[in-house]
Amino acid sequence: MNSRGIIFSLVLVVVLILAGAGLLAMLGFMAEPSSPRAILAGGSGGPSLQASQVVFDPPRPEDAPTDIREGVMLGYHILMDTQTYAKQYVGNKLNCRNCHFNAGRERNTLSLVGVAVKYPKYRERQKYVTDLVTRTQGCFKRSMNGKALPPEGKHMQALMAYYHWISKGLPMYADVPWLGLKKLKSEHKPNPAAGKQIFAQVCARCHGDDGLGTAIAPPLWGPESFNDGAGMHKMENFSAFTHHFMPKNNPTLSVDQALDVSAYATSQPRPHFQAGK
Repeated sequence: MNSRGIIFSLVLVVVLILAGAGLLAMLGFMAEPSSPRAILAGGSGGPSLQASQVVFDPPRPEDAPTDIREGVMLGYHILMDTQTYAKQYVGNKLNCRNCHFNAGRERNTLSLVGVAVKYPKYRERQKYVTDLVTRTQGCFKRSMNGKALPPEGKHMQALMAYYHWISKGLPMYADVPWLGLKKLKSEHKPNPAAGKQIFAQVCARCHGDDGLGTAIAPPLWGPESFNDGAGMHKMENFSAFTHHFMPKNNPTLSVDQALDVSAYATSQPRPHFQAGK
């Protein structure tokens, strides 16, 4: 074989070696459980990776990066003191923190940590996909008996910044186990009359004998409470919240007691939801 043939053969061998190495690297990347491709393909590594990353550890609002900190802090203040920071959009005496304790940063409440990675999502109420802006507008129209925040306004944008900041580090569309309310399972038939007695014994000390609220707890019915279009007006939600979280910091009601007191509370008069607000 002449020198030209030898050189050609050597070049060919080097090319084949490089091509083989590249192919192996590509196959390894595709098989790597932690790679985005493996997760999107639904490989065995996807769910386990997400589960390992779903940890309840929300960052403090004041630790947000400088360029978004003002917005994050405004979002936090809106949730903690809605009556002051978004009063023009509120039609009752509630604050968002009444359901979302500590601005949604507590696990044992209606937490907001992780909501930013769960939307857009299908909502049974709309029978369609809903984004987080629309979901928040619904809260103001129903739970706050007020009106929708403009999507482009500073209040809504601040809330979006806050939601995303406290959801930092959670994978998109991961299973976030602490979100929502775990509905109660019971064969007990709710009894409003028994619920009235439970309310007087347990709830009235904070919410008032008439249920219209006190300096330490919000109204549960009446003109200054959530309207009949709010999720909390549904007995399944009210009873779950009551059983899991009430009295606040010391939940003591049994499932049956929670169902009874919820039947009583949700039967009381409250504002009517007006869809055109």
